[in-house]
Amino acid sequence: MISEKQPMGPLHGLVVTLKDQFNIKGYDSTLGYVGRSFNPATDDAVLVKMLKSLGAIVLAKSNLPQSIMWCETENPLWGLTTNPMNKDYTPGGSTGGEAVLLSCGASMLGWGTDIGGSIRIPSHMMGVYGLKPSSTRLPYQGVPVSTEGQEHVPSSIGPMARDLSMIKYAMHSLIESKPWDYDARCAPLPWRGHLYEEMHSRPLTIGVLMDDGVVRPHPPITRALRDAVEALKLEGHEIVEWNTELHEQCIRTMDMFYTADGGEDIRQDISRAGEPFIPHVKRLVNRGKAISVYEYWKLNKKKWDLQQGYLEKWNSIQSATGRKADVLLMPVMPHTAVRHGGCGWVGYTKVWNVLDYTALVIPGGTIQSGDVDTPFSYPARGPEDEWNQGLWNKDKDEMAAMNLPVGLQIVGRKLEEEKVLGAAEVIDRVVKKLLQPRYSQALT
Repeated sequence: MISEKQPMGPLHGLVVTLKDQFNIKGYDSTLGYVGRSFNPATDDAVLVKMLKSLGAIVLAKSNLPQSIMWCETENPLWGLTTNPMNKDYTPGGSTGGEAVLLSCGASMLGWGTDIGGSIRIPSHMMGVYGLKPSSTRLPYQGVPVSTEGQEHVPSSIGPMARDLSMIKYAMHSLIESKPWDYDARCAPLPWRGHLYEEMHSRPLTIGVLMDDGVVRPHPPITRALRDAVEALKLEGHEIVEWNTELHEQCIRTMDMFYTADGGEDIRQDISRAGEPFIPHVKRLVNRGKAISVYEYWKLNKKKWDLQQGYLEKWNSIQSATGRKADVLLMPVMPHTAVRHGGCGWVGYTKVWNVLDYTALVIPGGTIQSGDVDTPFSYPARGPEDEWNQGLWNKDKDEMAAMNLPVGLQIVGRKLEEEKVLGAAEVIDRVVKKLLQPRYSQALT
């Protein structure tokens, strides 16, 4: 800029941080494995090259769990990442380090990956914004990942920030720079401003899913979502009740994909340095044996059937005025941040990975003192539901005292990033207005 006397690009001077999964020349990309340390990358990831060419300043890399396959953030190399609000609580994962940096004001724009909720879960727990695009929208070249080479449920790259406009600006800038010219896996899809603008031009039709039918959300999750829905109705937006059809099937299919190799890929990385397994990763790799090629083909066919089935479901559900849903609005998780080791059910997020849909998290408020008085005792639907009920009943007073953040998840169909961002801006404005005391009291 000194020599040219003009900005280097649309991201000039913007401080960015990245999950320790993105290659930066001269630095390790560990994925939380001891065995991947002291092996610096020889080149930048495509995304890193693009960010630098647009003028961004790469400040640091952030922590993640061993193997990245966990919704908390811990590994034997860098240790445990704690929640700034209470060191006994998790910030979520696997992009937990980024969420902490953003929540503490240490970064302006963070970058993570998401194969089951890894951007959205920590965004929800730390009260920031996070976008999981469809897997082919941004360049993954130069971003190593566990189970690399599998194509059944590709991981997605996405941005995180304290402000939704930053997410939109970063996505727009990168897509305008044609990432498909640098990564063969990227869809050659330019920025479609008309989809974004349309969401601002008329009332939205929003499908609302309160509960996935497997694990009931804690009272503050349900209350925050319900309040947002009522506020959206008052603003003239149309609400459609969404059902849970196909959700559990997508979730269980995703679980089978995670261990299709019998945990061999993760075992090899861990054996490289003889490091210990963190407890969740140990459970994951011991979940079952590798499946045959034929069984794998059948599993892929099941995934395609689910994707087709969900497309038909979306097309078939219409509002009272005959409109299909523009987006869905639903929980991110059945709970807020919890004590370390407490995370367990990520069904609300990973359903959108198996479908490869676009999903974005916005802050939806915090736990309120009145939430602890809401009855939350019922016959459990299963072990996951029983576990989740116990989390709330054991720690609800402490959670309420901390005013832990609650996120809302906005979902669009495959490659609908512009549409989701436009709808999210509309919903975010309504939620911010809702969180102002006078407006909130008027609703009650």
